[in-house]
Amino acid sequence: MDSFATLIRTASHEQHVQAETSTFMSDLLGGRLGVEAYARYTEQLWFVYEALESGAHGLTSDPVAGPFIQPELFRLPSLERDLAHLRGPGWRSTLAALPATRAYAARVTECARTWPSGYVAHHYTRYLGDLSGGQIIRGKAEQTWGFARKGDGVRFYVFEDITNPAAFKRGYRELLDAIPADDLEKQRMVGECKHAFTLNTAVFGALGEEFPLSA
Repeated sequence: MDSFATLIRTASHEQHVQAETSTFMSDLLGGRLGVEAYARYTEQLWFVYEALESGAHGLTSDPVAGPFIQPELFRLPSLERDLAHLRGPGWRSTLAALPATRAYAARVTECARTWPSGYVAHHYTRYLGDLSGGQIIRGKAEQTWGFARKGDGVRFYVFEDITNPAAFKRGYRELLDAIPADDLEKQRMVGECKHAFTLNTAVFGALGEEFPLSA
């Protein structure tokens, strides 16, 4: 019998691959898009993490979601430093969410308010992804647009308070395995995990339309 952490990872694998191999992400990581596309993507992330992290505060004592609320994961302060670097001090005044981003953030907010297990599915999808694949994005961004290593512009991908990411991810998966939920609820969580990847892929799709490569 597979552990729940293994189940959730393998069940969402297909959607994960789809998100990672979206045209926009491929073009961005392939260095075929300018820094403007990267900045626009970073703006979209702000809306998603704002929903995740403002939702976290009401869940700290929740038996299901509470153990996952770990401040060392929080990304908003780093994102805001990156945006100030990318867009200048007035970055908030030009911040705009794509409709796909609004839908994604709204779903996260809804789960935070009404369904803690669903919130955990979004939490897992984002933060564990940032600790893993996010590091590839950071390296490519530094290389392509000349950001200082782990400096302004890529701070979102730098978890300064997590000294051992592998151990942290192991601990996180142990929390997933110990989650107080029955099999039906776990299946619903897996479904929400897939939904999170679908929402994320829709954001990539919208960004791809905004930044098409000229043929």
